[in-house]
Amino acid sequence: MNRNMTTTEMNRLRWSCRRGLLENELVLERFLRAHAALLEGERLAAFKMLRRIRRRRALGSVSGRRECGDPALGEVVQLLRDC
Repeated sequence: MNRNMTTTEMNRLRWSCRRGLLENELVLERFLRAHAALLEGERLAAFKMLRRIRRRRALGSVSGRRECGDPALGEVVQLLRDC
């Protein structure tokens, strides 16, 4: 787990990923299991921002069907694609 994030914060982040499209939920949960330790600073902010954008748009960016278009999200989107 990220050394800057408490267990409670991580649980809240996981819970916030469990809304919307099932496809998004599955990818986001897999991402958190694989890359939670990387979520700090700008990456954490980008991940939170990605969760807030429209669900279908986020899925399109992560699946590669649509370009991300936001350089701030690019690294996290690529990590999500790798999951």
